[in-house]
Amino acid sequence: MIRTLATYILLLSLALAARAEDTRFIMSAPTAVENGQQFRLSFTLNQRGKNLQLPPGLSDNFQILMGPSTSQSTSIQSINGRTTTEITYSFTYILRASKEGSFEIRPASIEVGGKVIESNSLKLQVVKAQSQPAQQNSGSGGAAQPQGNTAADVDLGKDNLFVRVDLNKRSAFRGEQIIATVKLYVNPNIPIAGFDEVNLPTYEGFYTQDIEIPQQINFTREVYNDKIYQVGVLKKTILFPQQNGQIKIDPFSMALLVRQRTAARSFFDDFFDNYRTVKARMTSDPVTVNIKDLPPSPASFMGGVGEFNISSDISSENVTTNDAVTLTLKITGNGNIRLVRTPELKLPSDFEVYDPRATDNVKAGNNGVSGTKTIEYLFQPRFEGDYTIPSISFAYFDPASGKYITKSTPEYQLHVKKGSQEQSATVVSSLRKEDVLLIGQDIRFIKQGKANLHPMGATFYGSNLFYLIYLASALAFVVLYLVYRKKARENANIALMRNKKANRVATKRLKAASGFMKQNNNEAFHDAILKAFWGYLSDKLGIPVAKLNRDNALARLREKNVTEEVINDFVDVIDQCEFARYAPSGGSEARHELYKKAESTMSRFEKQIKK
Repeated sequence: MIRTLATYILLLSLALAARAEDTRFIMSAPTAVENGQQFRLSFTLNQRGKNLQLPPGLSDNFQILMGPSTSQSTSIQSINGRTTTEITYSFTYILRASKEGSFEIRPASIEVGGKVIESNSLKLQVVKAQSQPAQQNSGSGGAAQPQGNTAADVDLGKDNLFVRVDLNKRSAFRGEQIIATVKLYVNPNIPIAGFDEVNLPTYEGFYTQDIEIPQQINFTREVYNDKIYQVGVLKKTILFPQQNGQIKIDPFSMALLVRQRTAARSFFDDFFDNYRTVKARMTSDPVTVNIKDLPPSPASFMGGVGEFNISSDISSENVTTNDAVTLTLKITGNGNIRLVRTPELKLPSDFEVYDPRATDNVKAGNNGVSGTKTIEYLFQPRFEGDYTIPSISFAYFDPASGKYITKSTPEYQLHVKKGSQEQSATVVSSLRKEDVLLIGQDIRFIKQGKANLHPMGATFYGSNLFYLIYLASALAFVVLYLVYRKKARENANIALMRNKKANRVATKRLKAASGFMKQNNNEAFHDAILKAFWGYLSDKLGIPVAKLNRDNALARLREKNVTEEVINDFVDVIDQCEFARYAPSGGSEARHELYKKAESTMSRFEKQIKK
């Protein structure tokens, strides 16, 4: 009885401990606010609690204007027939910053089931109050835009809208990884409707590795030059400099589509929202990186810059002559692991050595490139005996210490016994690897089976079959010559050929877009539709792709007497595709409707554009 009671008490304690570990009490607030600005400090709890205690010292730096306002939400999930319900309790306070500076909000506490649970801590920066542009309320301007109100006559200057390349370091050694982040900075009061003419940097002078980021741009608050911006990350790339000295990252440009409210021109305009979309062009500033040369390197340096470890393994230490032996070397770490050369394995001359095989398994993340390079050395012992497989030395440069670090693998003792089909030592030792492959092919055996014999003096030349084949070859040559001349004349008219093939090429690209749509590959789907339309117009209108843009395309379509309805459908398809690459997708139904519209527009193009 006592043992049973103790078991129940233990199980109950474990259940209560597990529940306490599952309790989540999270505090959230903006990362940056302006002095005098109101903001929300929120707490969420996944269990019912009481006696919420605000962070100590909160009222010293912030005024508590209202709160707490409480709310409750319920979420139900059903997975594999198992239904779970979770209730979330929220507590919200309205605060106002009273002075500038960087502050750390210490954890709050709440009582849950008789135990006190603490929340996380937060860091919040209060900056000087900024002058606000005139604002007008409006409807939604786009799913990817930063939070803010639609503004009339918002200043689209460089102080409110710009792009830049943010590097985690401006000075590095050759081969040392640098993380470059392309960021878009937007005044919180500027609504973004889309993107246009995006030209991201190419990073000449660097070996690059892109970091995967979400297709949808998520805007977060960030303080830059003592001003608050909504910041979106457009691209993240890991750079490995390949030369010494000053490397310049050239400026790049892009354009944003911004919604602005137009001034009222009549009495009825006051009752309706009137907006226009303006294109704001931005060009980044050039960025210079100072790249230092590496100090004189040891002989075992294979180009690795970063932090690495090595390990090795041999397939067997007890073999017979001519057995294959594999020595596996693994280089693991963080750095330019793809650019590391294969270290040399020095073996005795009595071994048949083959070229090593190297494979990479790396990934790029916010901390740089990390992974493993695996190198396999294959060799065969030709004679019996005991051999020492020497260690492999691997040196790499550590940027943190500015020194070379050398690591070595252990030696292996290889015991070779005589095989059952040992080759003659005098023959093998005198042959090269290429010669060994020919052994057994230098003596021809007597041909067996039924021989194909011919009468003496009989020849194929001058026979009826000879003249028949000669005549058929001549006729085939004439036919091929005529066909070739016809094709050559057609191919000489490049514009005509491109015009004929335009619809077929465009249809093929639209089919590719249909495949991407079924795979839910949003970016590839919209890229395929854009390539289909621009490639079709380039071939059909005779305009090179490099010189083709929206303005001259619309002008040539009107010259070809294409109806305005079809032209407007074309512009609508192009706008949706260009916007969808940087904005969240509208779902499979939206993609299906866009595909049907693109297919219909392409069909009407083919009917209305005359040769």
